[in-house]
Amino acid sequence: MKLNDKVAVITGGSGGIGKAMARAFLEQGAAAVVLSDLDDATVQAAARELGCEAIACDVTDEQAVIALVDQVLDRHGRIDLFCSNAGASGNGVLTDAPNEVWQKQWELHVMAHVYAARAVLPSMLERGEGYLLNTASAAGLLAAIGTGPYTVTKAAAVKLAEFLAITHGDDGIGVSVLCPQGVNTAMAPRGLGDGQTDGVIEPEQLAATVVEGLDAERFHILPHPEVETYVRRKGDDIDRWLIGMRRLRRRSLDA
Repeated sequence: MKLNDKVAVITGGSGGIGKAMARAFLEQGAAAVVLSDLDDATVQAAARELGCEAIACDVTDEQAVIALVDQVLDRHGRIDLFCSNAGASGNGVLTDAPNEVWQKQWELHVMAHVYAARAVLPSMLERGEGYLLNTASAAGLLAAIGTGPYTVTKAAAVKLAEFLAITHGDDGIGVSVLCPQGVNTAMAPRGLGDGQTDGVIEPEQLAATVVEGLDAERFHILPHPEVETYVRRKGDDIDRWLIGMRRLRRRSLDA
């Protein structure tokens, strides 16, 4: 997908990955970029800085997501690219992560993508073209140690993106899933097992990878290229991979 003259919506757009992607899209000649985030003042400030538009939205509220899509369609007549990017950390394992944390992670990392696709696909399907970019994580392809709710819901986000690509790939709809390891944002991993395995990159570096991945229409967009090798090793021998992950867990606990 070429970004020149495209209309893009980016949720979780106030900072970090979302803001960096917005800047990169504008540099590529996007016709319009609409940032969305939970806090109106923060997202409006980010939009003023970049010279784009902003609409506040709680992506865990389906009616709010529908309203976001409708407002953009009213303004611009189309949405070429919807980046469902909002996310938050969710630490803990089975014994110390309460149900409320699991539920919030599910709503943010899975249902928000569902709501976005439901809201934006009808207009894309009518036109016979459009693109969905869902932000997941390398934790969704592999695993993150000590962050059960996060890694499990990010895995579901990857599977949802696969489902969308299979279901609508013949309808002119492109789908990519963004799966980074550590990125230098407010959600940057604190330890080896949480995603620092191959280093923490800057959001701008990630955004450049996104632009390249969209241009090539790759399903997996991997700012840390090592992740592709790990995914292959996991597929080749899951038992050996699990042994390696337990070794990584021990190293992270000793660090």
